[in-house]
Amino acid sequence: MGAKTFEQCAGFLRIHNADNPLDASSVHPEAYPLVERIAKQSGREVRGLIGDSAALKALKPADFADERFGVPTVSDILKELDKPGRDPRPEFKAAEFREGVETLNDLKLGMVLEGTVTNVTHFGAFVDIGVHQDGLVHISALSDRFIDDPRSVVKAGDIVTVKVMSVDIPRKRVGLSMRLDDQPESETGGAEIDQRNTSRKPARSQRSSAKPAEAPAPMGALGAALLKRAAANSRAL
Repeated sequence: MGAKTFEQCAGFLRIHNADNPLDASSVHPEAYPLVERIAKQSGREVRGLIGDSAALKALKPADFADERFGVPTVSDILKELDKPGRDPRPEFKAAEFREGVETLNDLKLGMVLEGTVTNVTHFGAFVDIGVHQDGLVHISALSDRFIDDPRSVVKAGDIVTVKVMSVDIPRKRVGLSMRLDDQPESETGGAEIDQRNTSRKPARSQRSSAKPAEAPAPMGALGAALLKRAAANSRAL
């Protein structure tokens, strides 16, 4: 291993039960002299200083900063000495999918589920709710207030609570809402609307098929004469 390679990876190596207790921490070997200086000024040994939260929290990073190690770096070193071996990454949280909801067929309108935002677009956000098909929260259903950019409300990786508003199994589409007071679409809503319209107003085909009564055809001169003669004969009788 070359010197440059060692310099880049040394901070990630952990050597337990080593002669130097710092070898089991994430403190880079280049910062060992700094830790030794901190321990000396504190009147402690390095091994005794590690894990002593009270002593470490009483130290001021600015008192040990220099041209090589600034205040942020010294602060990180003190945190590592307080809890050696800690993972500096933030705690990872995952959505808790509902047990028994694994496919689109398991979804019911009105279900309130927890999910993870997988993608955010200009028209809304896609959320993984554990059914192998992300649902869409339209921009209008992201918040009770008006928003013009979904990214101002959610971002990829966010854990959110959503309500199932619609399920289209043939097209594999799921409509969701983050406004939990919203009411889902009725499964028979369309049929009910059609039925109401039919009872209130006849269909166009029915209206067009009902023809108005035809007016009698105009009577010619011969017809008028025959009608007059028939009337005279009836009076004579």
